[in-house]
Amino acid sequence: MIIRNGKIFTENAEFIAADIELENGVITKVAPAGSLQGEGIDAAGKYVTPGFVDIHIHGSAGADFCDTTDGSDEYVKTMSKYLGSQGVTTFLGTTMAFSEEILEGIFKTVKPLFEQEGNGAVLRGVNMEGPFFNKEKKGAQAEKYIICPDAEMFDRLNEVSGNNIRLVDIAPELDGSVEFIRHASQKCTVSLAHTSATYEQAKEGFAAGASHVTHLFNAMPAFTHRAPGVVGAASDDAAHVEIICDGIHLHPAVIRAVFQWFGKDRVCLISDSMRASGMPNGEYTLGGQKVIVKDGKATLENGTIAGSATCLAACFRNAVKFGVPLETALKAATINPAQAVGLFDKVGSITEGKRADVLILNEELMPEYIFVGGNQL
Repeated sequence: MIIRNGKIFTENAEFIAADIELENGVITKVAPAGSLQGEGIDAAGKYVTPGFVDIHIHGSAGADFCDTTDGSDEYVKTMSKYLGSQGVTTFLGTTMAFSEEILEGIFKTVKPLFEQEGNGAVLRGVNMEGPFFNKEKKGAQAEKYIICPDAEMFDRLNEVSGNNIRLVDIAPELDGSVEFIRHASQKCTVSLAHTSATYEQAKEGFAAGASHVTHLFNAMPAFTHRAPGVVGAASDDAAHVEIICDGIHLHPAVIRAVFQWFGKDRVCLISDSMRASGMPNGEYTLGGQKVIVKDGKATLENGTIAGSATCLAACFRNAVKFGVPLETALKAATINPAQAVGLFDKVGSITEGKRADVLILNEELMPEYIFVGGNQL
């Protein structure tokens, strides 16, 4: 398959006029525009980009990654199909604060699904969001499951998953957190999350090996001029920070400020979506708790925001609408998240030898063609 004459988004986060060839599930050639011959698509005037990479997503299309506790893999397949239809080609299934027994059941069920092609978006690992959090900043996490860091529990669960935990979240001020971070950061990316940490405590977490921050500003102390907290420490030390660009979790001015502050290389757009993504208003669940979705906003009964009801593809378009440069927003939805969780050798850019996860976007940034592993959806 040849895609010719498109505006190709490169690893350098810039568009160039080029042709690309997809063969046997891989990007085999990137060549000057008009130089490749053969059957294909004329993408003149269109953007040819990597598929979106969502490293923080709980559910979509009525399905939840954690529904797999009953042993069924249909929920993950439902998510995969919906995400693929939107242009998300890679995702990390994200858990909630649960007991080890529940998490073990989830990981056993999904283990055969990692790297499985053919359903849509490809599940390429787990984001273990919880249970090592501060109860004061639990957000929509169930307090009864929240515990102090337990490295042995993490190791057991990682083994059950087939060593597919790519991101684990922790509040760095908890007893034992520094030791946990030193240990876990040798096996996956460690992210600061759901925390009341001071600037100094967060700095200590980064020094121990944390490199990431989960949904910046949300479920953490506010950034102020005398108490910069986790946000200030992230500015100093984080390799990457996540933001939810649904227009609800963060004001558009804050989104613009984050990109200006952290730069184009350190921001990851995420959806943090729950099962209501792609669904109508109504009542849903997240982590065993009732969630009410109205006008695109998901909340617990007490009004606490409970994830999002959006999709990463929409977050990308929102970022551009909010004033983030196109190339910067696209990098934050593809290259940066892939780098953050160790997947950039496989996905995240239009590069010879990588998976043929490719989108052709029109001027409105909507996907006209979606390829996952070279297969058109």
